[in-house]
Amino acid sequence: MLRMKKARDLRIPFVWEERRPVLLDRFLYVPDHYDKHEEWSPVPWSDPAVFGNDRPVVLEYCSGNGQWISERAKLDPARNWVALDVRFDRCRKTWARMHRETIPNLYILCGEARVLTRHYIPKKSVSEFFVNFPDPWPKLRHAKHRLIQAPFLAEMAAVAKAGAKAAFVTDDPPYATQMLSELAKCPSWRPLLPAPHFSLDPPDYGNSYFYDLWKRKGKQIHYIPYYL
Repeated sequence: MLRMKKARDLRIPFVWEERRPVLLDRFLYVPDHYDKHEEWSPVPWSDPAVFGNDRPVVLEYCSGNGQWISERAKLDPARNWVALDVRFDRCRKTWARMHRETIPNLYILCGEARVLTRHYIPKKSVSEFFVNFPDPWPKLRHAKHRLIQAPFLAEMAAVAKAGAKAAFVTDDPPYATQMLSELAKCPSWRPLLPAPHFSLDPPDYGNSYFYDLWKRKGKQIHYIPYYL
């Protein structure tokens, strides 16, 4: 009888001093403080080590423990789903869930979103994006660390297929305002909704740790859909 895989079963096979990107069982790990990205080429989604087919690709940034994307992938097996998060502990929980629930159309990227988008995601290959509850960095002096800024939006556009859609989701009103401001700097991204270009508390969006947490706390969810 096969033993069910657990999160702790996923281990990085090198010490910190030997750090490098590594692809392990539908899990690409790109470590912090690695600076030789130009030595690597993006692995095509059709590669057998990834999906092994040419179905449309959906990418979720800030995937957390993988609850939202796992459910979406199971409900939509005609598309390939990619979970991206910066924290290894979260990503390997998604990896364990992927095996436990037998989700063949799910793949995991672990690393910093800007780096992965620029160096490890194939150009013009993503059909849809979801950016779910990125860290709002609420202190003003930390706002420069927010993910959704014009340079990153340009990187997203570079890996997107023509006509790709993107949904930016946050519970933080100031961050929602900044998202709209940064999107306005990128004419390639166009709003799907009339002004003010967002809706609140979208129905049937799906559940995740942060979605459920903020709803319990009475916060409104800002849903900001754009397209190329």
